[in-house]
Amino acid sequence: MIDLIERDFDSFFKAPFNAYGNNTPYVSPMKSDLVRFLSSKTNPLFESENDFTYFSALENGKPIGRITAHIHKASNKLHETKLTYFGFFDCIDNVEVASKLLSACEAWAKSKGFEKISGNFNLTAMQQIGIQTGGFENAPFTDQIWSPPYLPKLLEQNGYEQHFPMTTFELDIRGLKPEQILSNENEKLIKDSGFTFAPVNRKTLDTRLEDARNILNESFIDNPMFVPVSKQEFDFQAKEMKWIMDPRISTIMHKDGEVAGAVIAIPDLNPMLKAMGSKLGLSAPWHFIKHRLNRKRAVVIFQGVRPQFQGMGVNPIMLAHILVQMQKAGYEKVGGTWIADENKASIRQTEKSGAKALHRLHLYSKALI
Repeated sequence: MIDLIERDFDSFFKAPFNAYGNNTPYVSPMKSDLVRFLSSKTNPLFESENDFTYFSALENGKPIGRITAHIHKASNKLHETKLTYFGFFDCIDNVEVASKLLSACEAWAKSKGFEKISGNFNLTAMQQIGIQTGGFENAPFTDQIWSPPYLPKLLEQNGYEQHFPMTTFELDIRGLKPEQILSNENEKLIKDSGFTFAPVNRKTLDTRLEDARNILNESFIDNPMFVPVSKQEFDFQAKEMKWIMDPRISTIMHKDGEVAGAVIAIPDLNPMLKAMGSKLGLSAPWHFIKHRLNRKRAVVIFQGVRPQFQGMGVNPIMLAHILVQMQKAGYEKVGGTWIADENKASIRQTEKSGAKALHRLHLYSKALI
């Protein structure tokens, strides 16, 4: 018998572990982070508890599926939509379970007068998005989604349509030469045009992250679905960065003292989270130390250039600089968050660096009227 319960955190956290098992690439966010995400008291995306809910599906008392439903008010206002998002859609390969979860979100959205539902969108301003449609054998980096190959079928059986294709990438930097990314013209630009690199470390973190937020908002403003990120939202997302960051692999670029661009990267935490079961326990310090001594994967969380410096070769300059620093620090592979197919310039730059496609993703949406 399948039962559906609402706002039960314990079952919500356990559901994907039960649904997927330990032998898949799935990695859960930290349990403590999910607690922060699912509260209007801590998550600045929400004004009140009425802006979101979440459901768990239980089979004979065992959690085997979950989903969230939420409103992004700023997005609906900016893009003039009446859209509800679903997120964290994880479940066993069972159409009845999927239907109960999706129907609960749809009923919640209709009760609030919304006309469409779309997902995955995972509960932050800078959201993990998408349902995986390819590359299922590849382990995700931090901030990448992994989901099993049957989820698209379950969504389609419930009337959802696939759209907005995206790709994540992985770059093996062990044999990478900077000249693969950085042309002679770019190198001359660094020397002759007043560009300098500023470190992102604990001492400078607050200032550098505010620089990065401003660059993000300026450089992504014309991207589809983008909503400018407030300082409160950005700080919420970056709250734990000072504990996990490696100051060698992020940078802010200046041109004659003015902020021009940023690359924010962190070590890939997923191997540590997988080993910990994404929960803090007595062994957590040991796992953390082991991870710091053996980390070989990094992930670029954000890379952007302010509009007035675009078209000057700043992006490849920053990327080449960071990849060299990563090599020196002992990293071997670098992942990146999703790039939409329609962002052809970013796709070209990524492929030029030698990066290979890692995962294929799509959004899934359904009209509610």
